[in-house]
Amino acid sequence: MRHWINSVFKLYYSRRYLYFNSIYSNPEKLQEHWRSYLVRKAENTTYGKSFNFSQVKDYHSFSEQIPVVDYEPLKPFIHQMMLGHSDVLWPGKVRWFAKSAGTSQDKSKFIPVSSENRQQCHLRGTWDTMMFYYHLRPNARQFEAKTLLMGGSISPFNEFPQSQVGDISAIMIKHLPWVAIPFFAPDIPTALISDWDEKLEKIAQYAANQSDIVMVGGVPTWTVLLLHRILTITGKNHIQEVWPNFQLYTHGGVSFLPYREQFKALFPLPGVQFIETYNATEGFFAVRDHPDEDSGMRLLLNNGIFYEFIPQDAHNEYDSSPVPLSEVVLNINYAMVITTNSGLWRYKIGDTVAFTSLNPYRLKVTGRVQQFINTFGEEVMVENTDKALAMTCQQFGVFAIEYTVAPKFLSHNEKGAHEWIIEFENPPPNVELFAVSLDKNLQTINSDYEAKRFSNLAITQLILHSVLKGTFHRWMRSKMKFGNQNKVPRLSEDRRVLEEILSFSKL
Repeated sequence: MRHWINSVFKLYYSRRYLYFNSIYSNPEKLQEHWRSYLVRKAENTTYGKSFNFSQVKDYHSFSEQIPVVDYEPLKPFIHQMMLGHSDVLWPGKVRWFAKSAGTSQDKSKFIPVSSENRQQCHLRGTWDTMMFYYHLRPNARQFEAKTLLMGGSISPFNEFPQSQVGDISAIMIKHLPWVAIPFFAPDIPTALISDWDEKLEKIAQYAANQSDIVMVGGVPTWTVLLLHRILTITGKNHIQEVWPNFQLYTHGGVSFLPYREQFKALFPLPGVQFIETYNATEGFFAVRDHPDEDSGMRLLLNNGIFYEFIPQDAHNEYDSSPVPLSEVVLNINYAMVITTNSGLWRYKIGDTVAFTSLNPYRLKVTGRVQQFINTFGEEVMVENTDKALAMTCQQFGVFAIEYTVAPKFLSHNEKGAHEWIIEFENPPPNVELFAVSLDKNLQTINSDYEAKRFSNLAITQLILHSVLKGTFHRWMRSKMKFGNQNKVPRLSEDRRVLEEILSFSKL
């Protein structure tokens, strides 16, 4: 029976693929459709009246009349929505709000998730992911076996309990299409348990006794934690001894580079694929559609989102005006700006991306706008440190679980440097030698860092602290950031995070 059902879905995905290619044949026209539709739809909202949406006729008037914003200007409007008010940023009432803890602040952000956004963006992005996967892998078995769910939790908003807040993963699990529910495990109440430790243990105990799990999705950090717990329970050497038919891990949220070798050790046998998705709290933006893991992700253009991009200038700044998709160029860092069918208007989400292809449009996530180090003019970004760490770990045969970097500032008698904290799964025998290689690899990747390191003129070799396993998790728990959607800040020009984690390593 399940084999027949999977065959039906395979046929559906093949037809969906043809339709996808037909409507994406003119991507700029598709984007213009969504810009026009979103503005017209919200003309009579509070925000639409404030900025005269009814007078917006083309992209020029759109960019002239509607300001580019971050979260703070939208916060009072979102709060009104959470209190049950209608027609604020988007027509009607919005009951669901995705909680985003961010990466550099303790304060949570609440992103409205309208029914249109849930269906046309997040759910459609999930269907498109599986469409590409079935196209790449004719023997895919998602609808013949089980996919393991790892989500967050949901709770009523304390000021207005009719509004519900939670991780976007939890909101989507709560609204799983009925046709998909039989193919996911464990049950939805378990997947939505609020206590992360309890949930992790229950999922691990369940999954350890299931042989026909074929797919898992989630942030690599927390997925690794679950998979290692399963190996502890079963006593097996790798996950394919537990799940012999496993086929696919979908990942996103952080770069997969530092984790790639660790996942290959967890899944050492042929037949497992890793597909990157760009599935953020604010929307499902992109998915890898190509066998090459490094080719970038296909930008999803028919998902209720109008995209703009702010180019990075020579001084690592993003203050210039956004450009539409039709004006982007290859290999330039952009800060992404979105207008969505949940009421985010020209909203800077904080991610930086670079395009790897313009026909079709593919991109890669290069970091966060506020996560870079340019204290000494070295212009180091997360993409650089991820790649350097992955190279060095491969050279030494070790796995890194987490890391963070900050500058060691110049003083009257000492030169500056980059200071790293790394939590290893299996630390290198010689941490000092690892630090030397890491520094050299970063110089190879980033010529500005290499120039500043030349003869130790501006900065000296990086400083490396290897901390015990669990240090980063204990720090995140202290910040109430323990769970599937939360991420460790990789780079910062201030030392607060680094010094806090160092203090935890001494406890």
